[in-house]
This record gives sequence, C-alpha cells and structure tokens, in this order.
Amino acid sequence: MTACKQVVKSLAPAMVALVVWLPTEARAQVVDRVPNIYPINELPNPYDSQDGWVNLPEGRTWGSTAGVDIDPDGRHIWAIDRCGANSCAGSDLDPILKIDPEGNVVSTMGGGVFLFPHGIHVDRDGNVWVTDAQGPNPDNPATAGKGHVVIKLSPTGDVLLTLGRAGSPGDGRGPLLNTPCDVVTDRDGNIYVGDGHGGQNRNAPSDTVARIAKYDKNGNFLTSWGRLGSGPGELRTPHAVDIDSQNRLIVGDRGNNRLQIFELDGAYIGELRQFGRPSGIDIAADDTIYVADSESLFANSQNPGWITGIRVGSLRTGIVEHLIDGAVPAYPNGSNPEGVAVDAAGNVYGAVVSQGGAFVRSSRGQ
Repeated sequence: MTACKQVVKSLAPAMVALVVWLPTEARAQVVDRVPNIYPINELPNPYDSQDGWVNLPEGRTWGSTAGVDIDPDGRHIWAIDRCGANSCAGSDLDPILKIDPEGNVVSTMGGGVFLFPHGIHVDRDGNVWVTDAQGPNPDNPATAGKGHVVIKLSPTGDVLLTLGRAGSPGDGRGPLLNTPCDVVTDRDGNIYVGDGHGGQNRNAPSDTVARIAKYDKNGNFLTSWGRLGSGPGELRTPHAVDIDSQNRLIVGDRGNNRLQIFELDGAYIGELRQFGRPSGIDIAADDTIYVADSESLFANSQNPGWITGIRVGSLRTGIVEHLIDGAVPAYPNGSNPEGVAVDAAGNVYGAVVSQGGAFVRSSRGQ
C-alpha cells in the first residue's frame, strides 16, 4: 500500500486543517476524513471577471446556465442554457450552445429533448453528454415522457445514446436513473453518472437516490455504489463528477460539503472538505482542480461561514490557492456559478443559475 501523509497547513487568517496525499509510486491509497474545516475564504484572486461577452442570438437572453465544458480543441465552449428560463418544459429553444473564443454562438442543439438540462460533459471525440435532472410533472402535460435520463449527442446534435428511460425514474438499484446530476467518461469510454439530485435536503426520505451509476461505452449498466448518508462513500446529491490524472473519480458531494474520491470500480479512497460546498468541478491535466461553490451563501445553515465562488487548488497537495469571486456588474458582490470549466488558455467559465442566469468568464490579470 502506498504511504500517505497528513499535513496541517496554516492559511491566514485562520488555522485550516488540510488533508494532503503524497503518492510515492503510482497513486495514493487513502485520504483520511477531515471532520472540522474552518471556512476558507481569505484567498488571493488573480482573476478578472467579465459578463456579457457572449453574443447571443437576437432576442435571446441567458436563462439558468448550470453546465459548461470545453471542446476537445481547447478553444470552443459548450454551455447549457435552460431555454431562457430555469426549465425547458414546453420550449423548442435549443438549450445547448457552442461558443467560440470571441463569444460568437457558432451552433445550437437539443431543442425539445430536455426538461431540465443540468450537467454537461464533452468527451474526447467531441460528443456532448447532458443530464436531465427532473422528471414529469403530472400537473404539466409538457413534461410527459421526459426527464430522468442522460443523453449523448453528436457534435451536430444527433441523439446517439440514452441512459435511463425518459420519464421513468429509477430506484437507485439498476440502469434507470432518477434526477441525474452530472456525467463523465473515462479513457475506455465507460460512463459515470452522479445520480440523484434530491439528497442534499437533510429531511430527504431514506430511499432518496444518491449514488454513482457506471455503464460501459455502449450504455450497458455495469454497477453502482453509494447511498443516502454522510459516512465514507455515502452521498447527499452527487452534483458533479470528473476524473483526475491518477484515474480516480472525484465526486462533488454537495449535500455533505465535500469532495469524495473513488477508484473507478467504486472503492472508496477518501475526501476533501477544504473546497467548500461543491456544485461543479473541473480538473486540469496537472490535477489543478476548480470547484464551483454556488450555494454556501444560500445554504449557510448547512455550510456556515463559507462564501460562494470558485476555489482553485491542487488534488496532489490538497491546498486551496485561489478564490475567484466572479464579481461583475450583475453580481457586484460576486457570482455563484454551478458549473465550471477551464479552456486551454486558462480562462475559467462560470455557469450561473441564480437571478435568472449568467455566463461569466474569468481570466488571470497581467
């Protein structure tokens, strides 16, 4: 077993306990739990933020923009817009937008397919995976037969694969999904879904779905792990998923205010609590991790003292280095993105859900 070390790091103005795992050979095997982490808010912000930089089609404004990812070319950006609102129910607008570095929308797709597009992942071949995190509402006929799925689309918008069954919620034990939050694929094409959006409420029923569901590249269900709870390997809304350079699944366990780390077979490795209340994550090739905290100021009773923004740090050291506040004219006190992605030039994109939605780009100052 690879040796690990615990390191206590002092970050002014507060003493903050950080867990660090230092691989001596191929990878670390264990990360101990951190029961008490003081709020990490006093961090440098070397980024300048900008909104209004996207030239949306005439007559269109941003709705809630929960998801963002980068095209394999490293330059183009894919973003979700919930049809100019916070839902696509009854709308024919395309909720998926491809944007060039100058802010021009070069293509759109996905109209009439989704109810509540939530998480987005662009794979190595440029295919676009989107989760639909709601299901039919019996009081709204426009929602019938939709939701509870992950849909894979080609770069031109053709539906290539559907995980789950549209309109049919699963119970957390098989291939059907229940309000899936996010999705990512590994090097072999296997698919990992953060399944279950309802667990972050502390009063959630004990049968609330809270798991990682794994499928092969053809969409065949392989296994799942996790259940509702706050112990090691348990989850309360697996809101974001990504894979690091050591081929480990990093899960934004939002309701538990932590990142959890798993082997790709589901074996539990450990957790990190120093990145706030994670709604979105993006991991660079060098294991720099960008964690979007959209809720701490709005769920303060569940994460007291923390503020929203994007915390930037290293999975290799566990140290949080920066906090991008995302302050722009629409959000003078700082924006609160749910989704986050970083392009090849180092620009950080924040997909904002609240106050009608926004799409903020942050670049390092010169």
